[in-house]
Amino acid sequence: MFPRQWRKSIILFIMFMLTYVSGAFVGVNIGTDMTNFPSASDVVAILKANGINHVRLYDADPRLLTAFAKTEIEVMVGVTNQEVLGIGQSPSTAASWVNKNVAAYMPETNITAIAVGSEVLTAIPNAAPVLVPVMNNLHRALVAAQLNFQVKVSSPQAMDIIPKYFPPSTATFNSTFNATMYQLLQFLKNTGSSYMVNAYPYYGYIQGGGIFPIDYALLRPLPVPKQIVDSNTLFHYASMIDAMVDAVYYSMEALNFSGIPIRVTETGWPWHGGENEPDANVDNAKTYVNNVIHRVLNNSGTPRQPSIPVSAYIYELFNEDKRPGPISEKNWGMLFANGTTVYPWRFRSSTAAVTNNSSADGMFCVAKPNADPNSLKNGLDWACGPGQASCSAIQEGQPCFEPNNIYNHSSYAYNDYFHRMRSSGGTCDFDGTAAMTTIDPSHGSCIYAGSANSNSSATQQPPFQLGPSSPDGQSSILQIPATTFLFPTIILLVLVQLS
Repeated sequence: MFPRQWRKSIILFIMFMLTYVSGAFVGVNIGTDMTNFPSASDVVAILKANGINHVRLYDADPRLLTAFAKTEIEVMVGVTNQEVLGIGQSPSTAASWVNKNVAAYMPETNITAIAVGSEVLTAIPNAAPVLVPVMNNLHRALVAAQLNFQVKVSSPQAMDIIPKYFPPSTATFNSTFNATMYQLLQFLKNTGSSYMVNAYPYYGYIQGGGIFPIDYALLRPLPVPKQIVDSNTLFHYASMIDAMVDAVYYSMEALNFSGIPIRVTETGWPWHGGENEPDANVDNAKTYVNNVIHRVLNNSGTPRQPSIPVSAYIYELFNEDKRPGPISEKNWGMLFANGTTVYPWRFRSSTAAVTNNSSADGMFCVAKPNADPNSLKNGLDWACGPGQASCSAIQEGQPCFEPNNIYNHSSYAYNDYFHRMRSSGGTCDFDGTAAMTTIDPSHGSCIYAGSANSNSSATQQPPFQLGPSSPDGQSSILQIPATTFLFPTIILLVLVQLS
């Protein structure tokens, strides 16, 4: 028998190896700068319902880290920019941070990475001299806690650190930061960590002055003659994000580093903007996010590194209405605070859409918060009339009359219609005013169909197509060789013998 501490180390190492062999993945960023942030348990329910197994936090929120315990969700925690200087100057501060925000939650919560700051070199350039010391201090603390095999340390940087990223083959890091970048890359190489980059084709497009077509930014299929060609390598780039990632590879090579994988820690597209932000709209956001999901799950690399897949985190899960700046800055989320989708999307293995073999219990069709009241009134009238929903509960004096507003009444009627009619083709759309959510809208004695306290149990095809498909109409399923599963199976069998 192995000592208990050895067994813990072996378990953590196996968790790391299982993560390593799983191939490219799509995750989400979870920001909290919003008026009505959902409860931690609701966040977990939303992630599970949508098949999201990888998240990045901008801090180490104890409520979320506790809620993620004993789930399949892999978590990247963040050192805030405000914490960087203190941790860089004190190894003991780093050790305390790791013990409080990482070790205290493991192995129940599957923390796999620490992101040091957010775009530190461009956001707080005066912190450049301490950035790598911070990373070293945190890594040493992880070694002391025997967590360094599972938890990797890196620091997400902006694309702006590369002044000119096209053509990719000529890209280099801003020379102002060469000394820091050399030390950072050496750290990543020594510890087996990834280079983290925030890559936004949205900004590349709107700041490009019309040089690049919008289809190139949105990852729409481009015929070969319209693809962007690097004249030095003759590589064809069908998407701007591929060019951005390759620019990072070439920038690392300019400092004589290779073999460091890249992880896109932020990418996305705003779905709403001001009058001077016409490209921030729902259609573009839906197209970009779904195409990125499909692109990543193809498990292929870039023209420069075709055999190295690149994982990416979508920015972001929820709209953050408290963020300063232009209107678009508040509208990057894929979901509203109540869990309803801003536009259709689907992660691989998502269970958000109800399947043939499951009931719709735990799924609710509700009115979108930003829907036009007149459109909601039309939807309510149709649901309670031709739609044959039971609307008696929203009559005055009945359990669901309060709150007495169009949003509440429409949500109840929409949901009742969906659960009654899903087995015969009923959907959750109502002319674009409705969306699915996993957050139970029941309150008091008002019980919605699909609630744990409801008797609804009919079955139904997915109410709408949530995500991307390949050009031939097939779903985007990550192709993984059968041998990928052989190693973890052997390791797990060994673990049984050690227990």
